[in-house]
Amino acid sequence: MPGAIYAEGLVKTFGDVRALDGVDLDVPEGTVLGMLGPNGAGKTTAVRVLTTLLQPDRGKAVVAGIDVLAHPDKVRRSIGLSGQFAAVDEYLTGRENLMMVGQLYQMSGRDAKRRAAELLERFHLGDAADRTAKTYSGGMRRRLDLAAALVVSPPVMFMDEPTTGLDPRNRQGLWDVIQELVAGGTTLLLTTQYLEEADHLAHDICVVDHGKVIARGTSDQLKARTGGERVEVVVHAPEHLTVADEVLRGFGKGEGTVEPHTRKLTIPVTGGAKLLAEVIRELDLRGVEIDDIGLRRPTLDDVFISLTGHAAETADANGNGADAADAGPADGGSVGRQKKRRKAGAPADALDADVTTDKEGVK
Repeated sequence: MPGAIYAEGLVKTFGDVRALDGVDLDVPEGTVLGMLGPNGAGKTTAVRVLTTLLQPDRGKAVVAGIDVLAHPDKVRRSIGLSGQFAAVDEYLTGRENLMMVGQLYQMSGRDAKRRAAELLERFHLGDAADRTAKTYSGGMRRRLDLAAALVVSPPVMFMDEPTTGLDPRNRQGLWDVIQELVAGGTTLLLTTQYLEEADHLAHDICVVDHGKVIARGTSDQLKARTGGERVEVVVHAPEHLTVADEVLRGFGKGEGTVEPHTRKLTIPVTGGAKLLAEVIRELDLRGVEIDDIGLRRPTLDDVFISLTGHAAETADANGNGADAADAGPADGGSVGRQKKRRKAGAPADALDADVTTDKEGVK
């Protein structure tokens, strides 16, 4: 039986760009799938298809047991989404933003106010609750956007690079919130450029490149694919990098990497601590002074490099970094329009057709 999030053969093109090229996903209920990939690999496009913001050219998608193409309105009532860019109404206060989302979901005024107060405290926004969002810093807007995605505690959540722009304390706080949600039965699809985030949170990880899922498994399974251990050396002086590289190549069992700016060299090896002692002895004989040396297991960064050919490209604090394949229409005002329509007596469907045109703004 398909999981809480299921996709089969998703294809989406933008002109000559094939953003999705037959993506298959199956996320069991109450688990976290971490989706990794270079910028422009198709991660955000996949999220937007699964959350009804885009229609695929081909393929099937089912979320919370509901066919995404046949019943998009029902899907929207069963999900929460925190997009890659914060989508808040900057002319409302933090409290008003959250209360508006609750009322769009047809919560009573009292319940919406209570839930807003809970989330403002949980995301360390209590002191700024009654300030307009346009006075918030980028990180505060990001936290408000994440809080809005959790107003109704949906059974299925999508978070597209949720911690971009957050400081370490708030990132850890969000990790705690995610773990609480999943422990309560929520299913989460998480895209991220922070590899330690996927390592920490995800039950399963899939790596996407050029619109295809090129690998999937647990963190340990993916690390095992890259094989063996790594010797990691930091030399004292940049002029020793060349000699140290020659020494490591003599012991290595594959291609190594050299990072001149950090004076660090890494190479896969076999032989454990005994081999490490031999490497240290040879470096000493060749006159290479080292600041640090160690033996470690592969990391998700090693997995990323081995599968895609380069390191992960972390987005900047403003969430920039995705290329055209993962871009969307730049319409950030639909939440505000919803409030005006509510005042005019429009239907209270929290996620009607107007909201689906928002850049990443479904809540």
